[in-house]
Amino acid sequence: MIKVAFRILFLLILPALALIGCSDDPSPSNPLDSLDALEKIVAERYCYLGEKEIDWHGACAEARSLLAPDTDPLTTFTVMSNLLDTLRDGHVNLSAPFATSYYKKWWSDYPQDFDDRCLQEYYLHFGGLQSGSIQYAVFLPDTIGYIRYPSFSSPVGESQLDYILALLGDTKGLVIDIRDNGGGLLTNVPAFVGRFIDREFLAGYIRHKTGPGADDFSDPYPVKYSPASGRVQYFKPIAVLTNRSCFSAANDFVSVMKQLPQVKIVGARTGGGGGLPFTSELPNGWAIRFSASPMYDAAMQSTESGIDPSEGCEVHSPAAELAEGKDAILDFALDMLGKGIEKIK
Repeated sequence: MIKVAFRILFLLILPALALIGCSDDPSPSNPLDSLDALEKIVAERYCYLGEKEIDWHGACAEARSLLAPDTDPLTTFTVMSNLLDTLRDGHVNLSAPFATSYYKKWWSDYPQDFDDRCLQEYYLHFGGLQSGSIQYAVFLPDTIGYIRYPSFSSPVGESQLDYILALLGDTKGLVIDIRDNGGGLLTNVPAFVGRFIDREFLAGYIRHKTGPGADDFSDPYPVKYSPASGRVQYFKPIAVLTNRSCFSAANDFVSVMKQLPQVKIVGARTGGGGGLPFTSELPNGWAIRFSASPMYDAAMQSTESGIDPSEGCEVHSPAAELAEGKDAILDFALDMLGKGIEKIK
């Protein structure tokens, strides 16, 4: 019965999809025109074709062989989505009125290394404190502070951080757990970083695509961070917990924090997403979003492919162990911080 219902639903939706992507002109737009526009826009504005050694025009030629002037919108969307997957970039989306494409292999082909049920049940015992989206607690007997920030899309208030860090001020070390943080607002990154630095420092660079050539970029523009003067700060040892699902703004946060002397990155390599996105429109009215401004760390190393853990701090939490209540990444960080400053240096 379920299969029959889905078939009926598809037959009802298909005629509607045939109309999607049309303008006021009664004749539908030619999918090949939109593909040509997509090829040109990405070729001229996408910033990682050279770094990733992508044969974009070859991939477009293969996609063109699968389309015709009368190809229906759903098939066109599928072909274009598969084409964009060749960019291997989680910031790339094709948006039609009926669907938005997402490239998932930046995280789906890797272990998760995190389970929220394990954390809440076996480590926090369904307790701790909550402030907005931030959960925090103190692990005893070593008095290690713990902050869980699941998304940089969630707003962070200065007073909110003051209260949290004041309550954790007497701890001997701090865990900042951003595993499964898929990013969000880059403006939330300085709010956090400013609490852990006592002077302005160069965190990295950004460049912008300036022309159609693969190497047409602006000069690197420095990205600097300033301390949160007059606010509650924390300068004791810190462990930032990561997994492959840390992306975009979370990836940037890890890149910056890794450069601080009192910080260790513990866990797995992040998922990347080091480019600022750009949006354009295709002739059929669909929107294309992709990375147009590459970001780098202070050594001018691209952050697009992810950030490695600190030396000696790569740890994985197997799913079987998580199901039994053991989080190896968190255990490693607690043990490291519990042994004091000598261990983290």
